[in-house]
Amino acid sequence: MKLLKEILYKVNINSVIGSTNIKINKIEFDSRKILDNDLFVAIKGNNVDGNKFIPQAIEKGGKVVLCQAIPKEIVKGVTYINVRDIRESLALVCSNYYNNPSKNIKLIGITGTNGKTTTSNLMFQLFKFFKYKVGLISTNKIIIGNKKIESDNTTPDPLTLNKVLYNMAESKVDFCFMEVSSHAIKQKRVSGLNFKAGIFTNLSHDHLDYHKTFYEYRDIKKKFFDSLDSNSLAIINADDKNGNYMVQNCRARIFQYAIKSNADYSLKIFEKDFDGMKMKINGSEVWTRLTGKFNAYNILATYTLAKNFDFKEEELLNNISRLETVEGRFEKISKNKSNKIGIVDYAHSPDSIQNILQTLNDLKDKSSLITVLGCGGDRDTDKRPLMGKIAASLSDRVVFTSDNPRFEDPKLIIKQMEAGVDKKDLYKVSSIIDRKKAIKFACEINSGNDVILVAGKGHEKYQINGENKIDFDDKKILEEFLKNKN
Repeated sequence: MKLLKEILYKVNINSVIGSTNIKINKIEFDSRKILDNDLFVAIKGNNVDGNKFIPQAIEKGGKVVLCQAIPKEIVKGVTYINVRDIRESLALVCSNYYNNPSKNIKLIGITGTNGKTTTSNLMFQLFKFFKYKVGLISTNKIIIGNKKIESDNTTPDPLTLNKVLYNMAESKVDFCFMEVSSHAIKQKRVSGLNFKAGIFTNLSHDHLDYHKTFYEYRDIKKKFFDSLDSNSLAIINADDKNGNYMVQNCRARIFQYAIKSNADYSLKIFEKDFDGMKMKINGSEVWTRLTGKFNAYNILATYTLAKNFDFKEEELLNNISRLETVEGRFEKISKNKSNKIGIVDYAHSPDSIQNILQTLNDLKDKSSLITVLGCGGDRDTDKRPLMGKIAASLSDRVVFTSDNPRFEDPKLIIKQMEAGVDKKDLYKVSSIIDRKKAIKFACEINSGNDVILVAGKGHEKYQINGENKIDFDDKKILEEFLKNKN
């Protein structure tokens, strides 16, 4: 248990009704989980207003209510804390409750539209090779040492996040690599955390259903770098036009990496195929098992961070050559007797689809490129015609299908994708709503040394249709149909 006055440290408080010299059992923002002597944080979300559940939380034994507006009915014996920003306050009290665990770990935050998952996983692998005890907070996956925990969000809520960081600190984790999403920054899930370094990968069209405009999306990302202190690092992709903007007001020490521009750390690709790349990083040659320019950026960001922790060059390059592809990110599935190649990738934005298709066109010989692609429901609709246009223009054949339709009609989603296709490319397009049948069709129409890309879901092992979440694994399904195709 903790004293309430201790966990209110740095919280911007308007007023207090009741005593702060009381002990708190735990913190909850879900009234159904409240027990005796708990603190209830009343958050007004997009769908549910936590303020309506204050009476329920008190009835279940809650002794403290953290809120942005004091309720009309005041219950004797309950302390009410009125704060200016409820989401920031939630993050701060959670951090205080768990003894500010991020101060006891070298916490590395990775943000950007694309590359967050791969970069964080590569850093996790690399630092583990150097015998550090490492943690990972990544899309649908949290790892503490050798223990793996499933997660629903790219960046967890502040309560989960600080509990995980506390467990990492207790387990003597040296470095934690964490994806920092734009949603997490806007919702202030990472407020109060002490980051040792922030990594910027790139910025392109995505999540505009949530952020409304690209400029809002960009400025939200920038806030992460504005929050870094002078003892931390800011590592940015100088080839992205938004890179320097991210660090305009940044107090951290700034380092740039780039392939095309002048930067502190540079890279040149000499050879690449489906099995990897030969590169030169800051003048030193290295072979990597990953391929594609987008992966070269991810590797260079990883190298840049490592160099700033004084890793020896020869050992660093040797360990970079050991790095493995991340699940669902440009993951090669199989080659059968006909040398057909299957690729599964999480690409679900216009920029990421363009990057992977351009890479595949560079890698393949005279073979055809067949793309299976859908767009998620209840998400950014503006990107659908853009993705349809790019996929059709850069593929020999394209099959539009369902992704996670959620509560939208998949037929309408596919029509929006079709609307972006140039007339000259319409002959390439087939539309099959059932995703499994779409993957099967792609395998049936290929011949020779064709390449099949199944994009959009990557590592996901499910498909969301309305309220139903069914088992669905692109990798297993593609592998099955490729093996059956002789």
